[in-house]
Amino acid sequence: MTTQNNKSEYMLIFRGNDWCKELSPEEMQTVANQWMAWFNRLSEQGKALAGNPLEPEGRVVTGKRDGVVADGPFAESKEAIGGYFLLSVKNFDEAVAIAKECPGLKYGAKVEVRQVAEMCPMAKAAEEQLAGKH
Repeated sequence: MTTQNNKSEYMLIFRGNDWCKELSPEEMQTVANQWMAWFNRLSEQGKALAGNPLEPEGRVVTGKRDGVVADGPFAESKEAIGGYFLLSVKNFDEAVAIAKECPGLKYGAKVEVRQVAEMCPMAKAAEEQLAGKH
């Protein structure tokens, strides 16, 4: 999605819930403080639009008709999504540079960088296919 001033939106998806288990309580507090300072700085610069940690428990809804609901997430804890930031920056490279600043990286956290799409890829594909029929 494009925002004002020719900026695009990117999501930083923080993966892994167990990377901090080996840290002492003091180290955990230090990393938490670094994380908040990082987010606050990005917010003050107008680059972070939103961000939150996610609870480890959730539900997964599947099924074509009845919407089966099961406890989840089912990804391994090292791959589970722990939180996100929504950024408004100039380009993908800037989003990646911000991701490289993540305080959890040196402890094993992973950050996935994804651009927010202008429109739903399925709707775009349908639109293109329908345009091709005419």
